[in-house]
Formats: sequence, structure tokens, C-alpha cells
Amino acid sequence: MESEQLFNRGYCRNSYNSITSASSDEELLDGAGVIMDFHTTEDDNLLDGDASPGKTWPICLTGGVSSSTHLLDLLEEPIPGVGTYDDFHTIDWVREKCKDRERHRKINSKKKESAWEFTKSLYDAWSGWLVVTLTGLASGALAGVIDIAADWMNDLKEGVCLSAMWFNHEQCCWGSNETTFAERDKCPQWKTWAELILGQAEGPGSYIMNYFMYTYWALSFAFLAVCLVKVFAPYACGSGIPEIKTILSGFIIRGYLGKWTLVIKTITLVLAVASGLSLGKEGPLVHVACCCGNIFSYLFPKYSKNEAKKREVSYYFPLKTLWRSFFAALVAAFVLRSINPFGNSRLVLFYVEYHTPWYLFELVPFILLGVFGGLWGAFFIRANIAWCRRRKSTRFGKYPVLEVITVAAITAIVAFPNPYTRQNTSELIKELFTDCGPLESSQLCQYRSQMNGSQAYPAGTDTATPGVYSAMWQLSLALIFKIIMTIFTFGLKVPSGLFIPSMAIGAIAGRIVGIAVEQLAYYHHDWFLFKEWCEVGADCITPGLYAMVGAAACLGGVTRMTVSLVVIVFELTGGLEYIVPLMAAVMTSKWVGDAFGREGIYEAHIRLNGYPFLDAKEEFTHTTLAREVMRPRRSDPPLAVLTQDDLTLAELQAVISQTSYNGFPVIVSKESQRLVGFALRRDITIAIENARRKQEGIVLNSRVYFTQHAPTLPADSPRPLKLRSILDMSPFTVTDHTPMEIVVDIFRKLGLRQCLVTHNGRLLGIITKKDILRHMAQMANQDPESIMFN
Repeated sequence: MESEQLFNRGYCRNSYNSITSASSDEELLDGAGVIMDFHTTEDDNLLDGDASPGKTWPICLTGGVSSSTHLLDLLEEPIPGVGTYDDFHTIDWVREKCKDRERHRKINSKKKESAWEFTKSLYDAWSGWLVVTLTGLASGALAGVIDIAADWMNDLKEGVCLSAMWFNHEQCCWGSNETTFAERDKCPQWKTWAELILGQAEGPGSYIMNYFMYTYWALSFAFLAVCLVKVFAPYACGSGIPEIKTILSGFIIRGYLGKWTLVIKTITLVLAVASGLSLGKEGPLVHVACCCGNIFSYLFPKYSKNEAKKREVSYYFPLKTLWRSFFAALVAAFVLRSINPFGNSRLVLFYVEYHTPWYLFELVPFILLGVFGGLWGAFFIRANIAWCRRRKSTRFGKYPVLEVITVAAITAIVAFPNPYTRQNTSELIKELFTDCGPLESSQLCQYRSQMNGSQAYPAGTDTATPGVYSAMWQLSLALIFKIIMTIFTFGLKVPSGLFIPSMAIGAIAGRIVGIAVEQLAYYHHDWFLFKEWCEVGADCITPGLYAMVGAAACLGGVTRMTVSLVVIVFELTGGLEYIVPLMAAVMTSKWVGDAFGREGIYEAHIRLNGYPFLDAKEEFTHTTLAREVMRPRRSDPPLAVLTQDDLTLAELQAVISQTSYNGFPVIVSKESQRLVGFALRRDITIAIENARRKQEGIVLNSRVYFTQHAPTLPADSPRPLKLRSILDMSPFTVTDHTPMEIVVDIFRKLGLRQCLVTHNGRLLGIITKKDILRHMAQMANQDPESIMFN
């Protein structure tokens, strides 16, 4: 019970004992205020304390506090702080949505009263577009700055531009007239550290000096990044996607999307990428963009005072959110295009332009790359989770700075001798994706026909030179290096994404396979597979396409994304006509990966960290009932409940102090056990403090009541305390015989925090999201106590 002192017991609502009154599933999902008539009977009078037989009361199925109480309660002054949430609590989706509908109705009812009210209604209607516009502008600008700064600092490990210190290597040589086709990256303006310090560009001494400076800068960047994260913003580490998925599902993590996290993550992301660690920036950029959206949302009360409005993309995706997301992406793309961080006047990171189509027989190696991607994904998830679990359970995890420095040192020392691991990972992927042609000087494009005087011909028209085979060996070593280091790097206490490292591993494997198939087609063009398409001297195989397909396959194996991944790769490369090879590889990758486990890397980290996240893709196939999962169980103490009108303030405070629950069912009496409603611990505490501050005569002997009217009291009794305004009159309930498959589905679709379990109207127990997660873990033979939050 100790962990439950920090985290929320849950809270939700629906009509009394039923959800069948909703007119449609959509009304339950979007929080529509469905009104039904609740006809009371003699037994039902016990529920309210103010009903008479046959009297009809309107009840809002999904209403908030105001919509589920009587008209007189609406006239009461709202208590400041009631309805807010503590850190590490789950929000009440249904109450938040109903609060927003009440706010919207109030604005619409007043907009005809005056020009000022009409202006306020316009401002409220357009506030969503303003938020996404500002978010798009900030996200695009930060993405451009991060790209430019990371490229400059990455090149700083190798040298410096004398003509302009702020230029990276490529920019420094743009305006030089002394570059050659073979050595286009060399110009007098760019000096390596050996040239600056020793005055020589070649020789053992020069190599050792450049090696030392490369390692020195890599360690400096990594050390500065981990120190900034540890001191100023611990939430800035990692990719952030597991936590963002959890936050979007309704969980509160204060500060995770705050301004300090944004500033530190932006700075340390540049440092982490520049250090050469096997990580990427695309995942952390999602976290950066979410921070921008969260910060700007606080400028508008429509979002700052409603936690559900900030998360309209979690359990359902309304059309207006789709349009606003599209608009935000449009604004971000416009800003990014204006900044032009890639220097090619294009928005895509790895723009490709292949000159030959793909052929049907190539589906075989594409599918084999999908198999490799699925195997790699399954292996990576298990190995990385095992290492992260060991980090959490041993003393090694207590020294994050030492761990980062160790991994950075090993990475730099091993990476420098190999040109394919020394260079920026994004540049490596770009080189692997590139189609060989007249303007390519890469070692991967050194074919014999391309060296015939001044003539240059496409790849595939002749045999590969020793330079290509040397590159193949170097790429094979780079593949092993990337596989090992990515396992130990993802999860370090620095910003670390997984998209680029996974794509690099797949691109290396794909390029190797592509060159192998290309040479096989050249030497055996008379084989059945090749003779129909590959004529002698014809260019029929594109190794860069294999690299692109392999990158998608490996990324799919790690993340288990399918359609969205194909779209992402298409956006990154611009290769629309290669959708079919991408789809074949990605689907094969997912099928192979799912054979070893259906979890992607982000879901695995969510489970590792114990976040309260119910994955919609995970099926619940067990035949258990609600009574088997609810609490209290036979060995547990009785359920902590409150009675509607016979508690004193001292007794109420004793219940709160002696228990760790964050919510209490309210019943008619201990004998009746009939449910009246549900009250949150936080709301009760705030209401008591507010009453003592504003009302005289509230003492420990004061009677506390949750009914509409005060109970009959002796004349000398102290002033009673009315807490009906904080009571949820329509908590969500299920019967004890409800199958857990239905309960889990309801929790997923409605985003519930908890539901109450009844039998013939009598309260039996409670089921929280934490209870469901524990039960699912137990059914999967996992440790149920690993679920830390609720």
C-alpha cells in the first residue's frame, strides 16, 4: 500500500449501474452529455435523500460535478482547487469532457448578450488554431536549429572552418574553387585538428592527433549533456515517446512537458547527437514538439483548465484534431523549409531519386530483408530491456554520468578507425540510400566502367572494384558495431532516439544485400531470374533501394509500426513509387517480430517502467469476472467507504489519515451498502480547508453530509459541513458477474480511472486501472507488483 500513497486510486462515472442509456458508442467516447430520466422508487430514495417516489431527475451520464447534481448546487460558489489532479494521477476523462461541454454551453448562451461576449466566444473558438499555429512555428524552428547545430558540432570533432567558425565542413567548402571531384570535401578553408596543432595533414602523428581530438570532443559533448540532464531536467533523458503515450492516455507527470524540460532537451539533444553515440534525434523531437504544445496551451484557459482538451488524440481522434494536426505540420514544414537545414532546398532528410524501376523478382530479397528486420527487432527489444532492467536493479544504474562517459568513450574509440562509423549517422544513411551515378565519389560507387577516362556510367554495367569490396567489409564491421552499441545506448540518461540507429542498421544490411544481388545479376545475367530484365550492360539493380527497404524493415521490427512507418519512410525519402517493396518488407518484419512477442520497444519500456497504459492493440482473452479482480479480496481489509449523512468531521479525517486511497465510495449506511456516489480524497481535503477558512463554526464534531439537505440535528449541534458539491453522483459501475474482457474494453475506450462493482445495487468493491494492469501481468506470468503507478 505504500506506493498507493503517491498514486491515484482512480475515478470515473456513468449512469447508476448501467451504460445502456447512451444513445450510441460515440456518445460514450466523446463525452456527450446524454440526458436520461431517472425514475425513483422507494428503494431509490435511499440513494439521494431528497427524492420522492415517482419523482424524475435528469442525470448527465457523462457529466461533471455540476451536471450530476441538483440545480441548487449549481448556484453554489465553486471551491478553488476542486477537480484538479496531483502528480502521478490519472485524469477523469468523462468529467473533464463534461466540464468542457458545460463551459461551451455557457459561452454560447452569453455570446448574444454583448459585443464583448461575442468577441470572447470567437477567441475561444479560434484558440485551438492559435495553439497549433504557435506549436508548428516553434517546432519547425527548433527542429531546424537542432539540425544545423548538431551538424556543426559533429564536424567540430574533426576540424574547424577558418573562414567562418560557425560553418560545418560541407558549408565551409561550398564556395571554394579548389575542390576536386575525387576530394570534394577538402578545401584550404577547412583545417583538421592535426593541421592546426601539428601543422601536418598526413602521417602517424596526424592520425593520432585527429583520433585524440575526436575522442576528446565526443567525451566532452556526452559529459556536458548528461550533466545538464541530471542537474536541471531529469525528464529530458530518453526518447520521451513511452512517457508521451502514457501522458496522452490520461496520466499526469508534472514537469515532463514543461519549459525547463524543453530548454534542456533541445540543448542536450544537440550535444548527444554530436557526441557520436548510437542514437537519433527524431524520437526526442516528438518530445520537444509536445513540450511546445503543452506550454502554449497554458496561454488559453480552454486548455489550461481542462486536462482532457490537451489530450484529444489519445482514446479517440476527432476530425477537428486531425485538421489542426495537419495545419500544425503545415506550419512546421513551412518554417523548416525557410530555414533549409539540409542545404538541398528539400524538406525530406534522405531525398532519393532512382533511375530504374524495381522488378518482380526483387521481392524475394526485399522479403528476406523484412525477415532480418523482424529478427533484429525481436533481439534488440529483449536485449535492451534486459540491460535496462539490470540498470534499474543494480548499483550501476546509480552512476548515470559514468555510464554515459563509458559508452561514449567506447563508441568514439571503436568508431574512429572505420569511416562508416566515424561519420554522422544521418550522413551514413544518406550515402547508403544514394544511387551511384556520375556525380558520386563514394567508395561504394567505384565500378570499373565509371573509371574509364572522363566517362561515368551507372552502376551495374561492370564489375565492382576492390574499393567496393573494401567498403563491404567496413560496412559489415559497422553493422556489428551499430547493433551492439545501440543496445547499450538506448535508455541512457541523455536524449536518445531510436529511428536513426535502427534505420542505419537496416540500411547497412540492405546495401550489402543490394550489392550482392547486383553482382550476382552481372555475373549470372543468363539465369532465369535475371535474363528477362537484366541484359548485358544494363542497369537493373539499385543497391540504394535495398538500403531504403532494409531501413524500413529494421525500424518496423523495433517499433512494430506498419502503415504509419511506410508513410514515414516515404516522407523521409520522397520515394513514392517504391511503396510496394516497403510494404512487403515492413509487413514481413512485423510478422516475424510478432512471432517472438507482440510488443514494440516503446510498449516494452512502458511496461518496464510500470506506467498505467492500456495498450489498445493487446487482446484480453482470459475468462475472468469482475469479482475476481476487484478489491478488497478475501485477505484484504474491508473497503474504505463514507456514509452519506452520519459522519463527523473527525471521523472523516480519521478515514483519510488512516488510508492511502485517493477516492472513497459514498453509501447510504453501513447496513444498507447502497451506493450514493464517489468522492476524491483531494477534493475532500480541499473542501474541508476551504470551509474552515470561509465558514465559522466548523469543528471536529461537525456533521458531514453528502445529501441535498442537512439531516435533522439537535439544537445545540455545531454547524454541519455540506460536501455534496464535490460528490460524483453517477460513478461508473459494473456488476460482479461482468466479464473482465468487457471491463478492460470499457477502460480502454472511455479512459476510466476506476469503476465500482455492485451486486443487486449493493457496493461490493472497486476496480482501478492498476488492478487491471496487475491482473493482466499476472495472467501473462509476469510480476504484478511491477505496475508502480495508477
